[in-house]
Amino acid sequence: MIVKGLDLDTHTRCRHYATQRDFIAIKFKCCDTYFACFECHEEIADHPSLVWNKEERNTTAVLCGSCSHQLTIQEYMDSKNYCPKCHSAFNPGCQNHYFLYFGS
Repeated sequence: MIVKGLDLDTHTRCRHYATQRDFIAIKFKCCDTYFACFECHEEIADHPSLVWNKEERNTTAVLCGSCSHQLTIQEYMDSKNYCPKCHSAFNPGCQNHYFLYFGS
């Protein structure tokens, strides 16, 4: 799976978010491309981002950087910050950025 970002490591961590739990990537609606974070999208993409709307929550748009499992938006939001496949812990602080990716 190709993930775009700045200074990516093997778990999709980028220069903006690189803690032990920062290893998800989000597929952006505007370009159908995985990016490590919204800041990477802003710096690399040549277009503004679009937010997935509530009716699209069954869209596969989240990638676990630990095991490469792809989750739907709803699965990710319901995950209690753990990958359902490998059980790696996601950063709970990412919930603060849902509005940048997933509409209400």
